[in-house]
Amino acid sequence: MLPIVLLSILGLVVLFLGFQKSKNLLLPATLLVLAIVLVANFLHWNDTPSLYFKNMLFENKFTMAFSGIVIFSAFLIVALTRGFVDDESAQPAEYYTLMLFSLVGAVMMIGFENLIMLFVGIEILSVSMFILTGSDKKNLRSNEAALKYFLMGAFATGIMLFGMALLYGATGSFNLTAIKGYVMVNNAPSAMLYVGLLMLLIGMLFKVSAAPFHFWTPDVYDGAPTIFTTYMSTIVKTAGFAAIYRLLSGSFSGIYSFWWMTLAVITVLTLLAGNITAVYQTSFKRMMAYSSISHAGYLLLSLTALTNQSQSAIVFYSLAYSIATISAFGVLMLVAKETGVHSYENAERFEAFNGLGKKNPLLAFVLTVSMLSLAGIPLTAGFWGKFFVFSSAADRGLTWMLVIAILMSTVGIYYYFKAIIAAYMREGELGAIKVSPFYRLILIATTIITLVFGLMPDFLKGLV
Repeated sequence: MLPIVLLSILGLVVLFLGFQKSKNLLLPATLLVLAIVLVANFLHWNDTPSLYFKNMLFENKFTMAFSGIVIFSAFLIVALTRGFVDDESAQPAEYYTLMLFSLVGAVMMIGFENLIMLFVGIEILSVSMFILTGSDKKNLRSNEAALKYFLMGAFATGIMLFGMALLYGATGSFNLTAIKGYVMVNNAPSAMLYVGLLMLLIGMLFKVSAAPFHFWTPDVYDGAPTIFTTYMSTIVKTAGFAAIYRLLSGSFSGIYSFWWMTLAVITVLTLLAGNITAVYQTSFKRMMAYSSISHAGYLLLSLTALTNQSQSAIVFYSLAYSIATISAFGVLMLVAKETGVHSYENAERFEAFNGLGKKNPLLAFVLTVSMLSLAGIPLTAGFWGKFFVFSSAADRGLTWMLVIAILMSTVGIYYYFKAIIAAYMREGELGAIKVSPFYRLILIATTIITLVFGLMPDFLKGLV
C-alpha cells in the first residue's frame, strides 16, 4: 500500500517544514504531497488484487477507488486552507501533518483485511480529528465540540473493541477471509458471533453518524472550525462506509438474514432524524450536520440491500456527496469571513447568504449547484448517486424502505433550497467578496465535476 508509506514519510517532512521561518512553503508542499499520493494510489489499478503487511491489508479496484476519493477530497479541502498561513496564532504545519496522518488511518480503514488493522486505522483517523476539532483553542464552541467528540468516541471505541473480541472468540481469527469461512461452514453460528457483529457495527455506525448514534454530530460539526467540519463530513464518512461495506460483504454476507433488518431499522431512523431535524435549523452549518446524517441514511440503504450494484453505487454516491459538501462549505467560509463576525448568530446562519447572487454571482452559482446536488436534482452528480442507491434497494425488493427514502428526499429539497432562496431572493448587505485565484479555481473545479458526473454518470460507475 504505497499511499500509506508515502503519507507517513511525507507527513513528517511537512511537519519539519514548520520549523522554517516562512510558512508559505507549507500549503504548496502539502498539496504536492497529496498530488503525489493520489497518483501513486492508482499506479496498480490494472493489477490483480493483492495482500500487504502480513495479509492485513487488501488492495483492489474498490479500495483504490475509495482511497482516491478520500485523497482527492483532502487535496480540495487543503486547497481551501490559505487562512492557516495568514493567521499568526495558527500552527499550519501541525494541522497539515495531522490531516495527512489521518489519511493514513482512512486508507487503512478502506483496505483492511484484518480487524486489528481496522481498529488501528479508526484510531489514527479519530485521534487526529479529536485534536483538529478543538484546534480553535480560544473558541468555547470548539473546546466543547472536541470534548464531546472525544468522550463519545471513546465509548464507541470500547463497544467496537468488545465486538471484535467476541468475533475472535467465536471464529478464532481476526482475518476477514477466515471469518467468512467460519460463517459459511457453520449454518447456525454461535450467539457470540451475532453479538460481536452487532457491537462492532454499533462502533462503526457511530463514526458515520447513523441514528441513534448521531447525537454528537450537530454539536461537533457546529463547534469545529469549518474547514475541519468539511474534513469530517467527507473523508471520515467515506472511509467509514467503505469499511462497513468491506466488513459486511467480505465476511458476513452469508448471514444476511440475521443483520439486514437491524441495519434497515437504523437506516430508516437515520433518514428520519437527519431530514426532519434539518428542516428546523436556522444555522447553515448545523443544517449541513443534519444533512450529513441524512446522507448516511442513503448510503446505509445501499448497504442494507448489499446487491451487485451496491459497490459502485456507494463509490459514486460518496464522491458526489463529498464534492458537493466541499463546495458548500467553501462558499460558507468566504461568506463568514466577509461578515467579519465569526459567531453562530451571524456568520453561519442562512441570512448570511442574503444577496449573494447580486454581488458574487460565481459564489452563488457554486452554492446553488452544490445544494441541488445534495438535494438530488437531475443534471447533477447527486441525482445519479441517489438513483444508483435506490436502484440497489429496488433490486433487493426493499420497497418500503425505498418509499421512505424518496419521501425524505423531497423533504431535503425544502431545506437545501433555503440557501438558494437566500442567495437570489433576499436582500442583503453583503458586498463583493475578494476570492484568491486558486480558491476560485478549486470552487469552479468542484462545480464542474458535479455537473460533468451529472451528465455522464456511467464514466465513473463503470470503473469499479
